[in-house]
Amino acid sequence: MKRLWHGLLAIVLACSIGAAHAADGSILTAKEAYDKAQAGKVVLVDVRSPGEWQKTGVPQGGVAETIHSKGGLPAFATALLARLEGDKAKPIALICATGKRSANTRRYLEQAGFTNVSDVSEGMMGSSHGAGWHRRGLPVNRWSAN
Repeated sequence: MKRLWHGLLAIVLACSIGAAHAADGSILTAKEAYDKAQAGKVVLVDVRSPGEWQKTGVPQGGVAETIHSKGGLPAFATALLARLEGDKAKPIALICATGKRSANTRRYLEQAGFTNVSDVSEGMMGSSHGAGWHRRGLPVNRWSAN
């Protein structure tokens, strides 16, 4: 019974924290990210690996920029900054498979001086934060290494 209580408390706290982040715009649903990307209000960045992009595609309206290249997050931040034409204030939304990598990448980018970073915490495949890009039926583009 004690374990059940602690588990329920953890879920309530996680939901409360998620709601607080969602209210300040730091967490977006997949649908919100799609709508904002389509409207040109955010640069949607898929941080997964090329193998994942190959299997499931890249979110329509998004760009593929992996955190898995040689050099890790520092190299990713450099490549992203080039893609953003040096503008660390440009709105970006990060997406991965289930929200873990995008959350970690968001924290890293904020420490590196990026000021307008959101996390699509339900990811492409879904998580405790939501159904995910694919289950919501949002469109994807095929990815090719060329």
